[in-house]
Amino acid sequence: MTGDDRDETWDGPQPAFVLVNPQMGENIGGAARAMWNFGLERMRVVAPRDGWPNPKAVAMASGAGRLLDRAGLFAGTSDAVADLNFVFATTARPRELTKPVVSPERAMEQARSMIAEGQQVGVLFGPERAGLTNDDVARANAIISVPVNPAFPSLNLAQCVLLTAYEWRRQSAEIIPEAAEMARTRYASAGEVAKLVERYENTLEAAHFFWPEHKAASMRRALRNMFGRLPLTLTDVQMLHGIMRRMARRDGTGRDGDEET
Repeated sequence: MTGDDRDETWDGPQPAFVLVNPQMGENIGGAARAMWNFGLERMRVVAPRDGWPNPKAVAMASGAGRLLDRAGLFAGTSDAVADLNFVFATTARPRELTKPVVSPERAMEQARSMIAEGQQVGVLFGPERAGLTNDDVARANAIISVPVNPAFPSLNLAQCVLLTAYEWRRQSAEIIPEAAEMARTRYASAGEVAKLVERYENTLEAAHFFWPEHKAASMRRALRNMFGRLPLTLTDVQMLHGIMRRMARRDGTGRDGDEET
């Protein structure tokens, strides 16, 4: 695919990821996988060192080979960004250029807003060894700076693409920050937990656990508080009933006749 064959055929508004002078086919393939992981399809490749198409890129891309098949191939960065209204440049080192510097999160937030307004947005990624040149960065409207370890700021090309693509996905997908896998159970109701606590209190009372007498009330309260703050499932409650039933049988408290819950 040549630079004249733009990537308008892709469905859905999204930024173009432009790989400038990538050196290793494996990294191009890894970048393709990273993009496709997060639903991005528009790849543009500028003067890859080892030619194009690249069999090593295809092998590394695995199930994301479609991106390589449809990627735009360009002779220079200026051609690759000619149709774009706004361009971000990723860089890990300071540049002697006056430009807005944004985090990947903020960059993709801005990209989504601009794309929603009908603008064409792209992100430049530099070659593995030295990153983008100052001339390439000068073509950009803003710089994406990743908060990496200053003693080791270099990111692999595919890693940088992955990080940026993830931030794009976060702006579009409904991501639940925390969820629980219930494994064919459910959270226990307050009544079920209360019944469990009652059983423990009665069994521990029979074993003379709540002693001395003047501390018994606070000990009971601590026991109820402990169970109250635990996110117990019905399976947990049933298991804890079984534990107490077995312990009651062994210590002779006589509480093992309680009905199983």
